[in-house]
Amino acid sequence: MRPTIPRAVSRGCRGPHQEGTLVDSAVLGTTTPPIVELAVGERPRERLLAAGPATLRDAELVALVLQTGGGGRDAVALAHGLLQTCGGMHGLLCQDAAALLEVRGLGEAKAAALLAVREILKRAERGVVQSAPVLTSSDAVRRYLNLHLDGLERERFGALLLDTRHRLIALEDIFQGSIDRTMVYPREVVKCCLRHNAAAVVLYHNHPSGDAEPSPGDIALTNRLQSVLGEVDVRLLDHVVVAGMKLVSLAERGLL
Repeated sequence: MRPTIPRAVSRGCRGPHQEGTLVDSAVLGTTTPPIVELAVGERPRERLLAAGPATLRDAELVALVLQTGGGGRDAVALAHGLLQTCGGMHGLLCQDAAALLEVRGLGEAKAAALLAVREILKRAERGVVQSAPVLTSSDAVRRYLNLHLDGLERERFGALLLDTRHRLIALEDIFQGSIDRTMVYPREVVKCCLRHNAAAVVLYHNHPSGDAEPSPGDIALTNRLQSVLGEVDVRLLDHVVVAGMKLVSLAERGLL
């Protein structure tokens, strides 16, 4: 669950593990001098070009995405407040369009820029997954699924559909449920695999609760799907449970 950002900055941006918390606006301040008061060589853009992006603080990187300030703050101060309230870079990039558009000082252009950054990250990770066999790029799969599922407030169940060399054919969300459960019908999973002519599959679903531990129902469903998919010569390689940046592999647990 993701809470509202303090009223001093927003009424809607939500952090990763809180609910409806209001924080005094003073905690969002920053002692960094306004950008216009910095010498040209000390400004974020010029420092990035001269010394590389690794030299910039998180707020400075976000400020370059925002480009300008708003709500009475310059870009760095606005970025600092967003990061502090959302729990860091990861929390900020988990925000959806509705939450970002409620942030005083952002507006459509800044919200769109932040959403674009998240999508760029997702597509970059997807490219890594597509370019190598899934079994030898498990870290990329984890990062991609974390980006794909993190921040969702309802359960989602889907599949990474693979060819005979375990390369990615497609990623498909098959079911969407409530905040704590999803009805999964094995026949629909089979149809999805056959539609893509998949030889193997990695199943996934998220736990919006933040607890990535597989439930007894998750384990029973996995065993059922492994049996059903085997009947149509589709190999179930893994079923992973994602909760925020945490991910549990049932295969690694010896549950497949």
